[in-house]
Amino acid sequence: MQKLRLISFALLSLSVTAVAHADEKRYVSDELTTWVRSGPGDNYRLLGTVNAGEAVELMQTNGKYGQVRDSNGRVAWIQLSDLKNTPSLRTRVPDLENQVKTLTDKLNNIDTTWNQRTAEMQKKVAESDSVINGLKQENQQLKNQLVVAQKKVNAANIQLDDKQRNIIMQWFMYGGGVAGVGLLLGLLLPYMLPSRKRKDRWMN
Repeated sequence: MQKLRLISFALLSLSVTAVAHADEKRYVSDELTTWVRSGPGDNYRLLGTVNAGEAVELMQTNGKYGQVRDSNGRVAWIQLSDLKNTPSLRTRVPDLENQVKTLTDKLNNIDTTWNQRTAEMQKKVAESDSVINGLKQENQQLKNQLVVAQKKVNAANIQLDDKQRNIIMQWFMYGGGVAGVGLLLGLLLPYMLPSRKRKDRWMN
């Protein structure tokens, strides 16, 4: 009877000390394998092992043990020291490697894009330099043509001045000739008229 009371008291104490959890997720530590037991103590029989990094649901705790449910639905007890709040390195390393690969690919794409844009900018700058050089050459050609045209205009003005002087001299010469002829006629005409009058008088 007393032994039955002790067993009842032990079960009551166990039920009181057991703390319920709302199926919190935990991760098995990075050890290769971790043993699980049928109860919250080292004296309970072993039910098997769980793999390192495996995700389990923490149902309740009792002392240094916690009751968990693994991915196969098995319920067992495991030491809390073997549980962690974050995924194990064995699980995180592939994720980290994938993240590194993704970032590396993005960096490579950025480098490629940047190189393409740099090449396009260099090409545009080279084309702009070519256009500028062409405009400079064309401007110089126009300047040279302008100088030649100015020289031709100056030469034409000189020739025009010479022609104007020649025309003026010719007009002076023509005017002088006309004046000379008029003067000569004026001198000769009086001598010619009286002779005619005398002849007319003699005939009368």
